[in-house]
Amino acid sequence: MPIAQLISPQALDLKKDQPGLVILDCRYSLEDPDYGQRSYAEGHIAGSSFADLERDLSGTVVKGVTGRHPLPEPEDLIERLQAWGINADSDVVLYDDGPGAYAARAWWLLAWLGKRDGVFILDGGLKAWHAAGLPLSLDAPGSERGTFTGVPDNALILDAEALAQRLGQPALTLLDARALPRFKGEVEPIDPVAGHIPGAQCAAFTDNLDSDGRFLPADQLKQRFAAKLGNRSPTDLVAYCGSGVTACHNLFALCLAGYPLGALYAGSWSEWINDPTRGVATGE
Repeated sequence: MPIAQLISPQALDLKKDQPGLVILDCRYSLEDPDYGQRSYAEGHIAGSSFADLERDLSGTVVKGVTGRHPLPEPEDLIERLQAWGINADSDVVLYDDGPGAYAARAWWLLAWLGKRDGVFILDGGLKAWHAAGLPLSLDAPGSERGTFTGVPDNALILDAEALAQRLGQPALTLLDARALPRFKGEVEPIDPVAGHIPGAQCAAFTDNLDSDGRFLPADQLKQRFAAKLGNRSPTDLVAYCGSGVTACHNLFALCLAGYPLGALYAGSWSEWINDPTRGVATGE
């Protein structure tokens, strides 16, 4: 079974009453951190639980040390997954109402802990759900506590020191998921330093999607990432972004294209710039 799977609104509508199915609403806004919880309370796909990026899908921020969305402690994340009713054999559907970055973060965290079968992202998110004329619900799910117990795969993560040691190595493909103006250092709306990690290529995560917000076909994604990889092995690919969220979108898209699951520099740009001795590049 492929590690990256999409599900259409119509297919989810048929599946949503399946026993044991877990649906997670991952809506979030950087500008309004309570937006997701508030939106969930106003209506969500029937049977879904709410997964908050900061409280559930991230760990504790240490100013001047971590990035903006550090990884949660594995035991804390496992507790949340169990509270949502997830078992080792559960089907899990993830969605948000944007381009899918927050759903992709949840997907990557599950993969990191070893849950790699039966995990789907709703293609097109809530926008596609609404476009299909499907309803929302106000009901809270009544799922039983799950029994999932995962083990982190540390081969999937790099810290700043490990990445710094690999910079300049010919085998490394380092992909930055932020938009090109941020990558080039022309604008920086969030972090105090503009630019990118030296040697990185811009691979804006929104380029994984079509005009309707759905993922491009696998062959088009393959072509996109093949151009970034060149003759380098995909096993030496590392993804990053501003805080370790939108990079997961690229990692999901890479898997859709048939590539193996790559590594995440989870601290990403917001962690990298905490140390002024780390290199900063601008331009393309």
